[in-house]
Amino acid sequence: MRSRIHNKMCLSRALLTGWVLLLVQVLCLEAVPISMDKTKVHVPEKREPEELPAASVDTGLHYDRYLREVIDFLEKDQHFREKLHNTDMEDIKQGKLAKELDFVSHHVRTKLDELKRQEVNRLRTLIKAKQDLEGGNDIAVDHQALLKQFEYLNHNNPHTFEVDDLDRLIKSATNDLENFDKDRHEEFKQYEMTKDHDRREHLKTLDDDERKKEEEHYDELRKKHADHPKVNHPGSQNQLKEVWEEADGLDPEDFDPKTFFNLHDSNGDGYFDEQELEALFTKELEKIYDPTNEEDDMVEMEEERLRMREHVMNEVDSNNDRLVSLDEFLVATKKKEFLEPDSWETLEQNQAYTDEEMREFEDHLVQQEQDLSEKSFDLQKQRDELEKQQEQLNAQKIELQQAVEHMERLKSQKIEPPPEVHVEGNAIPEVHEVDNQLHHEQEAQQPEHHFEPQDPQNTLPENHEQQQQHHQNLAQQGLPQARQDLPPGHQEAAQGLHNVP
Repeated sequence: MRSRIHNKMCLSRALLTGWVLLLVQVLCLEAVPISMDKTKVHVPEKREPEELPAASVDTGLHYDRYLREVIDFLEKDQHFREKLHNTDMEDIKQGKLAKELDFVSHHVRTKLDELKRQEVNRLRTLIKAKQDLEGGNDIAVDHQALLKQFEYLNHNNPHTFEVDDLDRLIKSATNDLENFDKDRHEEFKQYEMTKDHDRREHLKTLDDDERKKEEEHYDELRKKHADHPKVNHPGSQNQLKEVWEEADGLDPEDFDPKTFFNLHDSNGDGYFDEQELEALFTKELEKIYDPTNEEDDMVEMEEERLRMREHVMNEVDSNNDRLVSLDEFLVATKKKEFLEPDSWETLEQNQAYTDEEMREFEDHLVQQEQDLSEKSFDLQKQRDELEKQQEQLNAQKIELQQAVEHMERLKSQKIEPPPEVHVEGNAIPEVHEVDNQLHHEQEAQQPEHHFEPQDPQNTLPENHEQQQQHHQNLAQQGLPQARQDLPPGHQEAAQGLHNVP
């Protein structure tokens, strides 16, 4: 939270030096104490803006890099730079400056085209990454439709940087930066309510004695924080004289508003930008905040700094261009508010939120907790269901593996039939092992018969009646009765086998 607020603190400082987009080139420099002879005041010579070193200021916008690179290349064109410094803020907001793009050099336009193509590709990559994170890999994405949400460039023409692109960039940056104060106040309010809520929740975890000690310690810290020297009204004569004396080392009796302005116009452009103003409040803030003290919150210090800057801007910036010119500054020093200001109320005297806002905040936290609990329950239920399905799939997998293994065993036990045996006449197929097995099983099911061993020549019945009875018995068993009962062609084979010694 602290880092985010500090980063956004630099955001509005960028609306400087003649147009709202030149913010990225203004130096992010703090005013430093100037050591000089108390008897003399030397006004530093003004420097031309092009002589200033390049600055790398993060505006907090998600297209910050694209914005800075566009400005850097436009500043390299002499014609555009001259138009930039001769155009007032209102004309810039109305898009008059954007039309000057048609007159910049070919080299600059080519580079701007390249920058735009890179930015479009970056946005498409971000869209793809977001799609992957949301699990939509199989969903067709209309990148052109999604690019419409990025209003700072013309997505219908992703190849060249045109006047419309510059106009869009100016308007988007202006609108986004003008909302900075509102967003910053809301973020700080959320920070303060979260801090207070966490403190209360911590007290609930303590017993009575520990809770009492904790509350006494908290009250002691608040009293220590409130015990500080008087804070001068920001932008008042007393406040500026204190800077003149303690930071600049000059005699307060020799205070001169014009000299003071030139001393603290750090980049010599003839304006106080938001950061240069904030640098003037350092001495006042040091009266209230010390980073080594437990009772002092540095996030609150930055909020106090921004409150002071916002107050001075509202009082002095008559044309609302977020810059204070020398003329505006001199006019302000002649007002009654400058000479006889009211006392300044610090943050501890102005709570950032109301009791009603705190109740709504805590109700929102309770609702969020309930929603998270419900989502957690649903996710656990889905997890249990998935685990159950996984167990079923594992059981089916085991059954399938067993079935495959059984089929493999049966296949491995099967023996290929041997080649057929050929004799004179027709081929007599060999009996397969499987057939023999079936034949043995059939024999096992039939009643056992015991026969006495006999002479092969005496196995046939002795008379005709006995032969007929023997044939009938064989017929009932489905066996060939004699040679004459064999199929044609097999009788001769049987006769040959019979005659074998």
